[in-house]
Amino acid sequence: MIEQPIVATVMLFSLLALGEVISIYTRARIPMLMTAMIGFLLLTWTGVFPENILELSTLPALGAILIGPIIIHMGTLMPLSILKKQWRAVVISLSGLLGALLLVLLIVPAVFDFETAASGVGPISGGVVALLITTEKLTELGMTGIIVIPVLIAAFQTPIGMPLISFFLKRYASHFVGTTEATAEEIDAQNEEEKTVRFNLLKNNIILLFALFVLAAAATVLSEWTGIHYTLFCLLFGILMLNGRLFPQGVLEKSNSFSFMMVALIFVIIGTMGGITPQDVINNIPAVLLILLCGISGLGIGGLIASKLVGWHPFKGMPIAFTALVGFPGDYIICEEVSRSTTDNQVDEKRVFNEIVIPMLIGGFVTVTVASIVVASFVMGML
Repeated sequence: MIEQPIVATVMLFSLLALGEVISIYTRARIPMLMTAMIGFLLLTWTGVFPENILELSTLPALGAILIGPIIIHMGTLMPLSILKKQWRAVVISLSGLLGALLLVLLIVPAVFDFETAASGVGPISGGVVALLITTEKLTELGMTGIIVIPVLIAAFQTPIGMPLISFFLKRYASHFVGTTEATAEEIDAQNEEEKTVRFNLLKNNIILLFALFVLAAAATVLSEWTGIHYTLFCLLFGILMLNGRLFPQGVLEKSNSFSFMMVALIFVIIGTMGGITPQDVINNIPAVLLILLCGISGLGIGGLIASKLVGWHPFKGMPIAFTALVGFPGDYIICEEVSRSTTDNQVDEKRVFNEIVIPMLIGGFVTVTVASIVVASFVMGML
């Protein structure tokens, strides 16, 4: 029975639904994605889920091609009036990475060795590409015994990072709602959502989605030509299309497609836990825990210092540094959960969401998409 794609999909979907219920009743203390990822791992280990359940579902295959369109959608959440102020988010995210890099490379070699420390730097700075750079270099050097360390770090940093980010963001959201009121600037930014697109054809959902996928395909081609990660082109396209009034704000929500696409993408994220065995965890847990402890502490310290330097509340700035642990779509999901759980009306919910989502997304793109690749390439080049 489970071989049927619809049955496998429902079993996976049940993890997301359970995660949403737990998130709602715990007021985002336990984020949905954390429940889904840990639940998938435990159910796979105990044999409740077959090892090939993701293949049986087939939905993750769709999710893999939806990353580009969803990131374009994220770009359409960023009016220029707000985006131009986000240099602070860039400073904070880079400062956090520097703190993580220093602590991992100073402390871990004293307990284990430099190779073990280097194997964890790429993943702790975020991103699949950084993980690939790390594992390829370790394979090339014949260090197959420690390849599982970066894989385990990449798998477990998201379930650890999400409640940590949620903890700080919830406190900042309460502070923000309690100490501020909607400004004229915020009202203007929200009103930009009501601006109509230039061409009536782009109000048609099918044509709108077609244009979205064309841009995602163009971003992929440009990435092959330039070597720049395609997600950066997708983000740029989304920003340009919104501010050029060619796409509405929140384009996938306007085309009634966002929730389904996010579910498919979350299935892909859950799949990163696949292939990890209990024996892998037992054999490497000391090194993994130390790297995670040093990395997370470094991110927090760097984010705290930078937040004070740029004049942002630490509870707003530190989660931006922690986006290296989560990346997209986890950062976006947390913003939704926090804004929903810390407010009691739609006006404040939207204010909180708008306040935290753009710096969180910018921080995530800086760490996961750009800086992590540079960090991983530099450190692995030292081996």
